[in-house]
Amino acid sequence: MPLIETKGAGSAQGFGEFSGPSGSVNYIEDVFSTYLYTGNGSTQTITNGIDLSTKGGLVWIKDRSAGFGHNLQSSPGTGFANSLISNTTNYDAVSDAVTAFNVNGFSLGDGSTYGRTNNNSNTYVSWSFRKQPKFFDIVAYTGNGSSARAISHNLGSVPGAIIVKRLTAGYDWAVYHRSLPNINRQLVLNSTAGDAATTNWAGTTPTSTEFTVSGNSEVNTNGAQYVAYLFAHNAGGFGLTGSDNVISCGSFSGNTTVTLGYEPQFVMVKRSDNVGNWFMQDNMRGIPTGGVDPTLFANLYDAEDTSSNFLDLTATGFTTNYGGGTYIYIAIRRGPMKVPTTGTSVFSPIASNVSTGTQITTNFPIDLQWYKFRNYSNDWYGIDRLRGVSTTTTNESSQRLTPNATYAEYAANIARYWNSTGYQMPSNTGGYDIAFYNFRRAPGFFDVVCYTGNSVTTQTQTINHNLGKTPELIIIKRRNTSSSVGWAVGTSFTSSTYGLGWLNLTDNIGTSSYDNPFSAQPTSTTFSVGPNTNVNDNGSTYVAYLFATVAGVSKVGSYTGTGALQTINCGFTGGARFVLIKRTDSTGDWYVYDSARGISSGNDPYLFLNSSAAEVTGTNYVDTTSVGFQVTAAAPAGLNANGGTYIFLAVS
Repeated sequence: MPLIETKGAGSAQGFGEFSGPSGSVNYIEDVFSTYLYTGNGSTQTITNGIDLSTKGGLVWIKDRSAGFGHNLQSSPGTGFANSLISNTTNYDAVSDAVTAFNVNGFSLGDGSTYGRTNNNSNTYVSWSFRKQPKFFDIVAYTGNGSSARAISHNLGSVPGAIIVKRLTAGYDWAVYHRSLPNINRQLVLNSTAGDAATTNWAGTTPTSTEFTVSGNSEVNTNGAQYVAYLFAHNAGGFGLTGSDNVISCGSFSGNTTVTLGYEPQFVMVKRSDNVGNWFMQDNMRGIPTGGVDPTLFANLYDAEDTSSNFLDLTATGFTTNYGGGTYIYIAIRRGPMKVPTTGTSVFSPIASNVSTGTQITTNFPIDLQWYKFRNYSNDWYGIDRLRGVSTTTTNESSQRLTPNATYAEYAANIARYWNSTGYQMPSNTGGYDIAFYNFRRAPGFFDVVCYTGNSVTTQTQTINHNLGKTPELIIIKRRNTSSSVGWAVGTSFTSSTYGLGWLNLTDNIGTSSYDNPFSAQPTSTTFSVGPNTNVNDNGSTYVAYLFATVAGVSKVGSYTGTGALQTINCGFTGGARFVLIKRTDSTGDWYVYDSARGISSGNDPYLFLNSSAAEVTGTNYVDTTSVGFQVTAAAPAGLNANGGTYIFLAVS
């Protein structure tokens, strides 16, 4: 069953292969998940790594492909028997939607009663919110009719937003948000109306231990049952220091840039000063930079809208394009926040010869994919989630760049339906031998940043990133038009040229005749580019890929050739599964080796990332070894000339 998931800082999925103690340290990937799945009309279990059984939480599901209502269900003790519908005042007592809350996700019935959760072949998105102090809480209570009733909660911080629903048909969803003009205003989740006067909150601002409701029928009728969802705001409580924010409830006016201090993965937006829908967007369905954002609306039955670009993500927040007016939002941080401990959790090489539509398994959500037909001369393809990829079973259009050429970005039919465990093969590829290289964003290992150039003559620009450490390899490509030279590469960053090279050329590293694009040493939070059209033309758009060394997972390094067999120690224990090598003191190609096509003591096929040439076989130049890889005595000057210098990227 095709599935898509993210939990936290990018497209995070736990898999138990990320470092950090459990229990005492909290990470967004442990408490929130966006998961896409395809209905089967029967039963299925969604495994998203979120403990909804012992911890409790909310599962919110919406059909993407058809006009069915939203389906909200809470874990036992918090309204489990009731299936709520955010776009109406109704509720349903159902037994065939979410049927169980599990320690690593939830289970679905056939959904036949109302058709909102598991229709055969329909596509769905689910958002799972686990109860966790300083993130999210659920409170179930029975009304008592008091005019100023204080209700205790376990959010552990002052709520940024509260959504209350009476578990009876005919009553609106009352929404408190900290950014409304005052405590006597509210919004309605099932309505487009702007904020209006209310006495629901009894004129009392919520605190870190309780919120207050009046005796109104929407929030506190005597004997009626209610559920309240509470969302924190910039409360810290996450990460190794316990000070990282993972959820923010704020506001903005007009088209602007919103600074959160992190890149979000989920954003819910509502115009508050006038009528407007409740926009719901996430990075698994796609929030491509400069592209169309698949959007659902909490107040509508409608299928997913794919007609507009409402927002773009940045390393520290998002930019908006909703138009004039004042808006409130709830934003959740991208994951993972944990550092990976195994290469298989963040990188997968695939060598396939399978039919169109076949599901390819990587066991994690992909953020960057390079691929090439192996047996004949043709360009490389490069797509990434931040620029826009297909996340449906019918659409194959993704934004393509070509690593071996200077071309601008353009839409193309490439691997479709990126999901939690891989992707589907694109059309017209069945029977071809193809090499795929799939990378996942993770702290210390790999990051992707999109930005817009600002240079007119001599201006430099400093750009934020979320790699979490100083990048050791940066690759930048101009998106909106062809580059004059191509893909700029910075590595080592130890000389005045900052290791300048070009991914699509064979030029020396650091002695290219082209202007140096990097203007300063990168840091753990930023990198800088100069007035070079390949990296910083005023108004042009760019994408940057950042890599670094993670112990036992990846290695960005260098070596000196000997002309004899030598071992390159990367600190691995199971050998390298991917190796990219470039000579730096002379011209040379960018050699690509991987375990899927074979790195052994025999035939080691290789490709050139800078060339459209077909795969070369019948050589024995690079072998794997437990600590990394070896270059052999038979290797040419491009890999092992005596006294030659080389850079490499290896992944275990």
